[in-house]
Amino acid sequence: MKPLSPEAIAVIEGRHADPFRYLGPQVEDGRPVLRVFIPDAMRITALWTTGRETPLTKIHPSGLFSGDCADIDIRYRLRVEFEGAIVEIEDPYRFPPLLTDYDLHLLAEGSHFQLYDRLGAHPIECDGVAGVSFAVLAPDAQRVSVVGDFNSWDGRRHMMRVRGNGYWEIFAPAAGIGDKYKFEIRGSQGRMLPLKSDPVAFAAELRPQTASIVVDARSIAKPCAAPAGCNSVHAPISIYEVHLGSWRRRSHGGHRWLTYRELADELPEYVRGMNFTHVEFLPVTEHPFDGSWGYQPTGFFAPTSRHGTPAEFANLVDACHRAGLGVILDWVPGHFPDDAHGLAQFDGTALYEHADPRQGRHLDWGTLIFNHGRIEVQNFLIANALFWLDRYGIDGLRVDAVASMLYLDYSRPAGEWIPNRQGGRENLEAVAFLKRFNTEVYGRFPNAATIAEESTSWPQVSRPVHHDGLGFGYKWNMGWMNDTLDFISRDPIHRKHHHQSITFGMLYAYFENFVLPLSHDEVVHGKRSLLGRMPGDEWQRFANLRTYYGFMFGHPGKKLMFMGSEFAQEREWRHDHSLDWHLLEKPFHSGLQALVRDLNHLYRTVPALHHFDCDGSGFEWLILDDIDNSVFAWLRKGRHIHDRCLVVVNFTPQLHRDYRVPIKDGGTWREVLNTDSSFYGGSNAGNAGLVRCNAGSSGSELRLVIPPLATIFLVPEP
Repeated sequence: MKPLSPEAIAVIEGRHADPFRYLGPQVEDGRPVLRVFIPDAMRITALWTTGRETPLTKIHPSGLFSGDCADIDIRYRLRVEFEGAIVEIEDPYRFPPLLTDYDLHLLAEGSHFQLYDRLGAHPIECDGVAGVSFAVLAPDAQRVSVVGDFNSWDGRRHMMRVRGNGYWEIFAPAAGIGDKYKFEIRGSQGRMLPLKSDPVAFAAELRPQTASIVVDARSIAKPCAAPAGCNSVHAPISIYEVHLGSWRRRSHGGHRWLTYRELADELPEYVRGMNFTHVEFLPVTEHPFDGSWGYQPTGFFAPTSRHGTPAEFANLVDACHRAGLGVILDWVPGHFPDDAHGLAQFDGTALYEHADPRQGRHLDWGTLIFNHGRIEVQNFLIANALFWLDRYGIDGLRVDAVASMLYLDYSRPAGEWIPNRQGGRENLEAVAFLKRFNTEVYGRFPNAATIAEESTSWPQVSRPVHHDGLGFGYKWNMGWMNDTLDFISRDPIHRKHHHQSITFGMLYAYFENFVLPLSHDEVVHGKRSLLGRMPGDEWQRFANLRTYYGFMFGHPGKKLMFMGSEFAQEREWRHDHSLDWHLLEKPFHSGLQALVRDLNHLYRTVPALHHFDCDGSGFEWLILDDIDNSVFAWLRKGRHIHDRCLVVVNFTPQLHRDYRVPIKDGGTWREVLNTDSSFYGGSNAGNAGLVRCNAGSSGSELRLVIPPLATIFLVPEP
């Protein structure tokens, strides 16, 4: 054998930067040649479509062959003889490029918002041959190979073609649907990295395994549409927040998770029966650590395999839509874990994250922070958001931890953060990213909703980008939640000293389009369950919680309630246990569940309670200064003069039998819901039948029975 060229040696050693320049049909010294590298092959013969057969010469014992090429444009197959086996295969190095010049142009400018159609793994037919196209971004890599079930996980078998901007691609005729795969990457310094999962994979193995799985995503039936207008600011929006792994579990099989199919059979029916309008899933993107609840994702395009396949997840969304529910996903574009198989140091450099830990590592969570100023990262994340809306028909994205994205000094000690180019603490790149994200989402899916979990006073979070807002549709009202939970957790005798905790929220209630969140974060980490926070004996604890729920549903703002809170889960939420459904055998718990069902029904059917949730013209204080009695009353208003609802809340156990509430409109009013009803576990005090306004010293007024620890709702009779 004559000495090998440096290119040949680089191919054999698996470090050639562009093997398509050496392998496959080539022209050398003006004549066509064919080079093939198949490790451990003993003999290889080229089988031309003309019928000619050309035995190739073995030029290196590792499996490198060469021979004359009949014609560089003629198709061929390879007959390969291994020890004890002879197979016919396609040569991956005879196929043309996969990414078009237009793809590369869009990727370069960061506007390829359907990159999930081009990157990742896609079963296709190329030049009449079935196989899988693979493409991945690794700009600092010296060499990238795809390895998997189809090539014995040998990185020398499918070394990829490098294209512009650091994208690598190959068509693998041997690969097919269901194959597991990863990328084998040699960094620019020649160091082999841990095998990497595909950032754009549509499915992944169940943890602790981490391989990506080839899926024909286009064959997955798209769910039917959600109810029209379900995300409008004028629509009733009451969200049931769910962690799929712990909503219910099967006692047989070691208290296993429900599958997507089982969830599709049970969850939509339950949520709809409780009269919620939406269901929100804690992150379903693939993640290695159960205890992260999904908030440390590695597979941004893959529904977690814990519950089944992507097609089965699509079926769950479809079932929710058919039940009349909108579907919201928790989405995590701020950070990701540093697991070796994931995005961290993907090509041997800080590709997705910041290189400097003062910018790139989150101190609270031990995760890596996305570099939102990098165009490839922006493109990846925005395309990911659009993917869930496009392929799975998701109706909204609740964006996690927005505050941690907006501030460079978020949860960092002095001196451990880098100011922006203007010397400030605002993360200008993340701000620009969020504006672009919202612009693209609403531009392509105008009926979708984006919801910010943002806990600071950053202005105009839910105002349009063209008005210098961040562009979200809604924002969680964390201030309302913290103030009112603190209030209701206090003994009623002390509540008069914290009166402003109830009234203060109305000073800023319309600065944003708010969602009132009683989320998973309020029932973990020693905070206790919502019931566990209530003071008093058993009756008072449930009465306090009933009052609080009534107050919430009467207050302006869309609603969100974490699973289990609707029936007064006693224990804190545990991600690895089912909710305590057996509690519904107890009257207080089943009564509270019935109350939440009826509050949702009232909220949905009385326009005054939802139409102007985000508009101050729909609210009027009637009583806000009865500090000693901790009684509050207000009027909610709809579009029409007859769309009115009076809400009265008594936060003490004192019964009031002739309580006067001023009503400008006069007339006769009917009590339509009373949280103190015996049906819900209350004392059954209230206003039976109709209540007519009387003339008072300063106008007409209603004289009401105000039950102890209760919220009542009244509407005018036509």
